Amino acid sequence: MEVSVLQGRVNQTWQLWHMSSENRTETLRLLPALIRDAETAVRGLDGDERRAALVALSDVYRLTGQATAYIAPAELAWVVADRAMTAAQDADRPATIAAAAWNMGNILRETSYADEALRVVTDAADLLRPHLDEAPSDWRGIYGALQLHAAVTAARDGRSGDAWRYWGAGDQVAKSLPAAYVHPSTVFGRANVDFHEVSVAVDLQTSRRALSIADELDPDSMPSVERRARLWVEVARGHLQRGDTTAALHVMQMAYSIGAETVKYTPSALTAVTGIWQSAPRALRPEAARLAARIGLAEAG
Repeated sequence: MEVSVLQGRVNQTWQLWHMSSENRTETLRLLPALIRDAETAVRGLDGDERRAALVALSDVYRLTGQATAYIAPAELAWVVADRAMTAAQDADRPATIAAAAWNMGNILRETSYADEALRVVTDAADLLRPHLDEAPSDWRGIYGALQLHAAVTAARDGRSGDAWRYWGAGDQVAKSLPAAYVHPSTVFGRANVDFHEVSVAVDLQTSRRALSIADELDPDSMPSVERRARLWVEVARGHLQRGDTTAALHVMQMAYSIGAETVKYTPSALTAVTGIWQSAPRALRPEAARLAARIGLAEAG
């Protein structure tokens, strides 16, 4: 198989991940063949073609990490992240290494290694920075994604100054790119920067700011269904912080209607739905319980 064809299949599967409301189910059907074909290509090629195949293989493992997050044992997440990074380093392409670092940072952050997550993504950004002036748009796109990753990591650690500094760096990158630009796997671009502004504000427990920002956003400006659903999860969390369970329930139902599996498998969404169900006004409790049951919370069964 030609490497360009393989990379095309990988890119199409990333699109499926972002565009399907059942993104895990649909992506996981395709991944075994993609992994097998990418590994076969790497073994059978050499020189520049092998490096290109390694880029595709790293992309496949990054996507595997996304699709299996929160539903597979933690050990698998580490294996997949390590294989993505190993393939990227063997390819010897800074942007591919940076993308693998973005993925590794996700694993570190979700397993409570915030300092290590921040170090991995900032080191990757340092690797890319000297190339940015003449780099392709996607190099700047992954650089911007690393800044947003650092912003959320710092925010979850309560480091407001650092969080907004990193977010501001990502904002500047978005301003340097065409208005319609979207990075193919991280969906970094103008809309994603704006969505992350809401996430950072919620994680810093500044719900008034988060909801004010969200009021001005156009969700349809984001081409990723997965990211649109996550935006509404963040808005629901903001309403919960303010004690408005009724609004939180309404918004979380919107999130579920957009991206059912995003709500079903994302820890912050599950926590929010649990909070909604437990604190809903009596008249809304059955509706909250039905939402909880739809996403598989045992207590709601």
